[in-house]
Amino acid sequence: MLTRFSAEHEGQRLDRALTQVFPQYSRSFLAKLIDDRRVRLNGITAEKSSQRVSAGQNVEIDIPPPADAAIVSQDLPLKILYDDQDIVVVDKPAGLVVHPAAGHADRTLVNALMFHVKDLSGIGGELRPGIVHRLDKDTSGVMVIAKNDAVHRAITAAWRDVKKEYLAIVYGTPKKDRGTIDAPIGRDPRNRKRMAVVKDGRAAVTDYEIVEARRYVSLLRCALRSGRTHQIRVHLRHLGHPIVGDAVYSGPQWRGIPDKRVQKTIASFPRQALHSWRLTLPDGRMFEAAMAEDMRELLAALR
Repeated sequence: MLTRFSAEHEGQRLDRALTQVFPQYSRSFLAKLIDDRRVRLNGITAEKSSQRVSAGQNVEIDIPPPADAAIVSQDLPLKILYDDQDIVVVDKPAGLVVHPAAGHADRTLVNALMFHVKDLSGIGGELRPGIVHRLDKDTSGVMVIAKNDAVHRAITAAWRDVKKEYLAIVYGTPKKDRGTIDAPIGRDPRNRKRMAVVKDGRAAVTDYEIVEARRYVSLLRCALRSGRTHQIRVHLRHLGHPIVGDAVYSGPQWRGIPDKRVQKTIASFPRQALHSWRLTLPDGRMFEAAMAEDMRELLAALR
């Protein structure tokens, strides 16, 4: 897989820069590729993760062939929205981890895919077959899965040109019916396990518009112009309207609502009210997943 570093990567550590140009892979996975001498810069094998990169530098990574699949297929409920010889599009339920990881050895989306889809791309490695992008465990909605290596590479290379739209239920109502949040995102200096708007963070832009406003909450449609970790969750917090149910970025803001019935309804909602609504591929194909039932019920209860 070959790409080129841009000006925003100038001077960054190699392992960090790789996570930005190959976001479908974890930093630890890419660091191992460097250790295994599977990363080349301008045709020369990279020596260490800490070396600095330059704008315009060609970078190539060599993904090893997948090992014998260690993942067991599991007959888990999975809503398939579209399926052809190249891709499968699914509606991921909230609460489902995308791929096996520490603390989640099985009962993941990948386990379900192994049962329902027989011809997945091997590029993601044995733990992530076909996985082009990820959603947080408690974010529901549409995901595109590659069924062959050529399509996996093509979608990954064009991922910045994929239009990604989400639905979010937030506290309060923004002052403007629509707007743009342009604020850099990086690790929160007070809590390295979460992200925040920070001065020296990576550029991040989110467009939003109000779909429906209620007394205490609003339904927003958000479109990503970039793809930073937890971007919508962080940006809506920065806007002053964090996502309902987001334990990391909003907390129990329902306590400030005077209506006890509304307090109880929001307090009992078990996850961040965020849904991947629509993906539009560069070729114009558009895939939608109707807003998750628990979010529809939450809105209905707050009428």
